[in-house]
Amino acid sequence: MYDPTVARLTYRALLGRRRALILGALPLLLIVISVVVRALTGADDQTASNVLGGFALATMVPIVGVIAGTGAIGPEIDDGSVVYLLSKPLKRPTIILTKLIVAIAVTMVFSAVPTLVAGLILNGNGQQIAVAYTVAALVASIAYSALFLLLGTVSRHAVVFGLVYALVWEALFGSLVPGARTLSIQQWSLAVAHRVAEGNLVTSDVGLTTATVLLVAVTVLTTWYAGQKLRSLTLAGEE
Repeated sequence: MYDPTVARLTYRALLGRRRALILGALPLLLIVISVVVRALTGADDQTASNVLGGFALATMVPIVGVIAGTGAIGPEIDDGSVVYLLSKPLKRPTIILTKLIVAIAVTMVFSAVPTLVAGLILNGNGQQIAVAYTVAALVASIAYSALFLLLGTVSRHAVVFGLVYALVWEALFGSLVPGARTLSIQQWSLAVAHRVAEGNLVTSDVGLTTATVLLVAVTVLTTWYAGQKLRSLTLAGEE
């Protein structure tokens, strides 16, 4: 279910000079903010939690996920080069799963690693805050990549829809409408982080069991459906 050639092509597309610069911008900004905050306020657990939760997990991780998830397949569908890939004797689920693995790996590197570094800068991992948010970023990277890969498969406007979900649904409605938080990958990942962190600085509106089930369900279902859509795209082309 993993093809090295597809993976290599996907990595090359995602880590090209222009896209790599975009992917690296937010992590670099997070590190800069963390250095400045640490210099101004010293090591403070609450401040560290605010920065990691408010910027790293709420903004950086989903945006990186949008870029990696949609970029893993969307451009190939838009420019028609996906036809070359589909002409090879590869199962469609193999193509999707390979691209998902690449998208997850890229999202983790550009989100979880900077989150850990930022957390160590901010408070030296006091109350396990740095590790907790890093785990949240890792978990969220999987679900975001699967969701946004699906969007890249079904829509030419996947980046727009992805940003709407990440910045409007999760950030805006999630902060104003309590019920919306239940349908938030951010809140699901925070539930996992809450179990890792010490104290009550990391909280979630969703229980750990519910969050785990929803994270797995979203990842599996979106990946399966992306494979189905790619299969139907092939059939349409053959007809």
